[in-house]
This record gives sequence, C-alpha cells and structure tokens, in this order.
Amino acid sequence: MSTTSKASQRITALLDDNSFVEIGGLVTARATDFNMKPSETPSDGCMTGYGVIGGKPVYVYSQDVSVMNGTVGEMHARKITGLYDLAMKTGAPVIGLIDSAGLRLQEGTDALGAMGAVYRSQAMASGVIPQITAVLGSCGGGLALFPAMTDFTFMADKDAKLFVNAPNALEGNVITKCDSSGAAFQSQESGLVDVAADEAGVLAKIRELVGFLPSNSGEGGDIVECTDDLNRVNPEIAGCVGDTSIALSILADDNTFFQVKPSYGRDMVTGFLKLDGVTVGAVANRSEICDEEGKTAEKLDAVLSVEGCEKAAGFVSFCDAFDIPVLTLTNVKGYKATVDQEKSIARAAAKLTYAFASATVPKVNVIVGKAMGTAAVAMNSKAVGADITIAWPDAQVGAMEAKLAAKIMYDGQGAEVVNEKAGEYEALQLSAMSAARRGYVDQIIQAADTRKYVLGAFEMLFTKSEDRPAKKHGTV
Repeated sequence: MSTTSKASQRITALLDDNSFVEIGGLVTARATDFNMKPSETPSDGCMTGYGVIGGKPVYVYSQDVSVMNGTVGEMHARKITGLYDLAMKTGAPVIGLIDSAGLRLQEGTDALGAMGAVYRSQAMASGVIPQITAVLGSCGGGLALFPAMTDFTFMADKDAKLFVNAPNALEGNVITKCDSSGAAFQSQESGLVDVAADEAGVLAKIRELVGFLPSNSGEGGDIVECTDDLNRVNPEIAGCVGDTSIALSILADDNTFFQVKPSYGRDMVTGFLKLDGVTVGAVANRSEICDEEGKTAEKLDAVLSVEGCEKAAGFVSFCDAFDIPVLTLTNVKGYKATVDQEKSIARAAAKLTYAFASATVPKVNVIVGKAMGTAAVAMNSKAVGADITIAWPDAQVGAMEAKLAAKIMYDGQGAEVVNEKAGEYEALQLSAMSAARRGYVDQIIQAADTRKYVLGAFEMLFTKSEDRPAKKHGTV
C-alpha cells in the first residue's frame, strides 16, 4: 500500500515515530462476481499491523477509502480477525480507524460471513484487551456495530458519519432537520461516541487514553512514576461540589483528568485519572457545569438520570474487567422525574447498582454533598460494596431531605412544627457525623485533604482480593 495513502498517514499520526510494522500488505480481494476485475486491490482496502503508543504495543487497522471505497469484503474482514487473534495471543489493545462505504455487496454472503466473524472476535476480546475505534469517515449499516462493540469510540466532528440507518431513511426526518449520523448526535444523544474532535485531535486523544489503560485484563492497572506531591492540600476543591469534573482534575496527579462521554448524561462524570501513578476510574454526580473561567454556565439537578446511570454502569464494568480501581464523588438527592425518564430509570439505576455491587476492584466513595435515598445507595455506597466511604464535614446522608421528611411525618401540624422537626431531623438523621456513628461513613475529613486520604485508601486496598458467587454471568 502506498505510504502516502490516508490510511497510512493516520497510522503514522497515531503511533510513535517509525514504530509501525504492516501485516498482510499483499492481501487482495479474490471475488470476481459482478464484473469485479481480478486486479490488485492493495491490502484489500484495510491496512493492518502493529506498533507502539508511548512505548505500549498496540495493534491497529486503518481502512482505505481509496480502495473499493474501503468496503468490507471477505479478505478485508479476515485481516481484521487475524489482527484480533494476534492481539489476544499477545495481550495488547486493538485500535480501529474506520473510513468505509460499508459491506462489499459484490461479495455477498462471503463478505457478510466475514463481517460476522469480526463481530465474534470483538465479543471474545471484550474484557480481555482494550478495544478502541475512531470513526474518521463513513461508518454505516452493520459496520456501525464495530464501534458499538468496542470499549471506547472516537469520532471526527466534521466529516465523519456514524449510523445504522441513514438520516434520510428515518421516517419524518431529513439530514437537514436532524443529522443523526453526525458526531454531535452520536456523542450527545445516543452516547455511543466518547470523544468528538477534529481528526488530529481524535488521534491525539486516543494516544492520551492509551496512557491510562492496561494492555490487557491480566496485567493489572497501569502504573507510572508519580512526581506530584502525595500530600498536596487543595482548599479550592471545597467549591467544586457542583462541577465534580473540576474536583477530579484537582485530585489527579498533575491535575490531568481524561473525561469519557462528557457530552452525554451530563449529570454524571466519568473518566480516568492517576493517583500516585496508578490509573483510577472516576464516577461522580454533577449539578453544575462551569466555563473555562470557573463560573457556573449551567445548572443541573443533583439526580440520577437514565443516561447518567447507563454511562456510569458501562464505565464501572470496564474498570472492573481491567482491574482499574474506582473512585466515586457522591452528590445526589434522588432520581430525575419526567415521563420519559420513568420509562427506563428503574432499569438504568439497577444496572448502575449492579455494576458497583458486582465489581471486585478497590472502591472508594467520597460524599461531597448530599447522599439522599436509594439514589445515593446506588452510587457506590457501603451497602452495595464500597470498601471505604469518606465524607466532607457538611455532607448530608439520609433517606430524604429534612423539610420533606418533616412534612410527611408531621402532616397537618402547621408550618412551625414542620420547620422545628425538620431542624431536628437534619441534626439527628442527615449529618455526616450521624452516618459515621452508624458505621455508614468511615472517615470525616476536611475537603482540602481529600487527595491524601483517597490516596491512602487506595494504597491500603492495593492488594484487595474478593470473590463472587460462582456463576456463568449476571443477568441485570
């Protein structure tokens, strides 16, 4: 394949300099039906091989739209499954760079069967090696399952298209009304895309993400040397109860936090950070979104939503599969209350609860604001398996907010009685101290000291080993 092809240029931009080794460069299509000429189809439209990112071995395939429109034929797909076979044998991530017109119709069932084999390879690799997809051109029809079956999906925000059904094929829709194939829709509405940026940004962000991930599930969490102060005190974190993405950046080594799906389920923050050089997955409720100057740009309810729960549940499952410890920052008072949410919120909250309860990695929960009702129970509480629960002094932990509880318990007794009893309820039932006395909180700390206490908790839990009942798999 020409070294000047776009597929080759993308690989060069993604990998460390001069590290790529191509595999299967001489493979060509072998079907001749429907006047397909038996001429050369370089690499059958898919460049495959291996290289390194930041010194870590990775396998990569890059589709070449200049060869038969990058369509997936039998040999094209076989090259991808072969790459997966090698990655599984050696325990290294697979990165796919997608730019294709879809299934090669001229090869019919041969192409269809080969594409199905790629699905199977992805399924077998799930939870064993990290899988990353970047949609840099067209990715439509059955090809859309490729990114959907991987762990992380990146998408070019201008020219890329990701869809099962094209926008104009959707009843009552045209692409000018709603571009359901665009990066904005797929990152904000469907939640399939984790990061949207220009092509150079996508490749750079993939390199950054790989720096947080272990190469495989047997390697254990990724660990690098930490040069940050392990006892760093951060008084400013006390003001970040609302926008916990900022709080997580403050806690992280060198203030580096890699956020996943920032545009989807925005009342929940998910992403990776390093603590003492060890990768930790973070899940946090969010009630504010701040601008670059730190001012509140948008207010959100401190509640669990369907989108936030699903986003967090999938993230926690990934962390558990790859032995990545999980940190949660809790500030939640209930569930989002709309008719649309009510259709799925119970299932979504159950998935979140199940993800935390079934995860055997070290789990630390910091209650930074409110922890109310069963929504707080679902957020990595001690009841569902958190190893260490920490609270800030002003945190509130309880069944519901004091005023509402008093109204229910003293219904009909007047505003003065309700207000008096609300104050008593808050002191007796909602304080962090009250929860600590009952054993639901292990430590009450000053917000400024959060980093060193969280670091200490994860260091203590580093050798954690925990079993679960023997079963094939759960069904939640």
